[in-house]
Amino acid sequence: MQLPEHISIELLSKWNNDSIVLSEAATGRVAHNRAYLDNILKNGKTYYGINTGFGSLCNVRIQDHELSLLQENLVCSHACGMGDEVPTEIVKLMLLLKIHGLSRGYSGVRTAIVQRLADMYNQNIIPVVYELGSLGASGDLAPLAHLSLPLLGKGKVYYNNTKMPAAEALQKAGLQPMELAAKEGLALLNGTQFMSSYLTWSLIQINRLLVWADVIGAMSADAYMAKDEPFQHPIHRVRPHKGQKDTAARILKLLQGSEIQSLYKEQVQDPYSFRCMPQVHGATKDVADTVTDVVECEINSVTDNPIVFHDEDAIMSGGNFHGQPLALHADFMAIALAEIANISERRTYLLVSGQRGLPPFLAPDAGTNSGFMIAQYTAASIVSQNKQYCTPASVDSIVSSNGQEDHVSMGANAVTKLRKVVQNVQRVLAIELLTAAQALDLRRPHTSSAPIEKIWSTLRKEVTYMPKDEVLHDKLVAAERFLDNDPEQIML
Repeated sequence: MQLPEHISIELLSKWNNDSIVLSEAATGRVAHNRAYLDNILKNGKTYYGINTGFGSLCNVRIQDHELSLLQENLVCSHACGMGDEVPTEIVKLMLLLKIHGLSRGYSGVRTAIVQRLADMYNQNIIPVVYELGSLGASGDLAPLAHLSLPLLGKGKVYYNNTKMPAAEALQKAGLQPMELAAKEGLALLNGTQFMSSYLTWSLIQINRLLVWADVIGAMSADAYMAKDEPFQHPIHRVRPHKGQKDTAARILKLLQGSEIQSLYKEQVQDPYSFRCMPQVHGATKDVADTVTDVVECEINSVTDNPIVFHDEDAIMSGGNFHGQPLALHADFMAIALAEIANISERRTYLLVSGQRGLPPFLAPDAGTNSGFMIAQYTAASIVSQNKQYCTPASVDSIVSSNGQEDHVSMGANAVTKLRKVVQNVQRVLAIELLTAAQALDLRRPHTSSAPIEKIWSTLRKEVTYMPKDEVLHDKLVAAERFLDNDPEQIML
């Protein structure tokens, strides 16, 4: 497919990894911009990172015959990431977003560089990138250096799902290592594509999990014999936050037609974890909308430095690589998303508490069997870990590059821990799903609504009812995988 001019989170969520083609408009912009740079370099002036050193070495003038070596040395010296490997699906997003950013036509690179990145994307040559090393300012330098090494035939990649030296993969794919021209190494390394890719991946997962939170919450509400009154429209008409209104409407619709809802209920009110789902889930959805706006602005921006403005006849050094907008919003998103696990665990706790006609720990023969007692422990452990991950990374800054880069965003740390929160929230929701399904089984012959029963029956094809104790781990992992599905497709 042709690389679109504007990329959205919704588009990327439906992206099917088809081969991408650069449009004529994109290649034209890039070529015109590079021609301007080549011409202006003939005037003998000094431009940061193009014919000077980098960081605190910005005042060191580099001779013209060393400009290519300068760029190659930059990539090699900055490829010093450590820690776990970045998942290949996120690295592929990094490739896509780097191609998109360079195709804006303000980075001074040759079209051959952008095309080679597209070749790597299309032929599934996925660089090995490491999680640790970026300060989230000056660009995601270390991760993007590892992303760029294969252009030079250096580093390691996954090719046909096999890890191998980049030079070997290029040979198998019929490609040759490239030499970098002036400015190109800096354009490849400057940018926020590491942070942006993690955030993009997280938002795609979050949008799915927020639907699941409503669906599972509705199932738990019926299983706990909670009322549907808190989801009625008048309550939310007088406090009309968008996320709150949307959540209340979805849960009310999910409960429509439930036999359990028609049963007599003694309680006047339900606990907050049921009654306040619109307010809690909805607030997280509103944060996700805000973060989505920030990320979509970022992934369609030029974030390297300096920026080559052929249309203004200028090469300007600035700070578009600084990840502060992403760092702050990644921290905000982690805090907001962790609340989904917090309230989910509370619903699980109530479902296993032996209230409202349900046996303790949802064990039909409680005592001999412990049922879901320790599953709630697991949920509590995960929720506690999330609270630790929600300590903001963006409040920190450590001076680097001999004081030249004296304030950094730490956005890379913010986005990598956000991913861990996303994974943990899915695990906690999976535990609630299993407890809610078990509780529904114990409510039989009474039934829930048609959509909730559809979720229950589809789940039961993969994870069976637990009449007596068995190894719960396998069931929990199966439920976690089950949440990879789109709930709305299941309920059709």
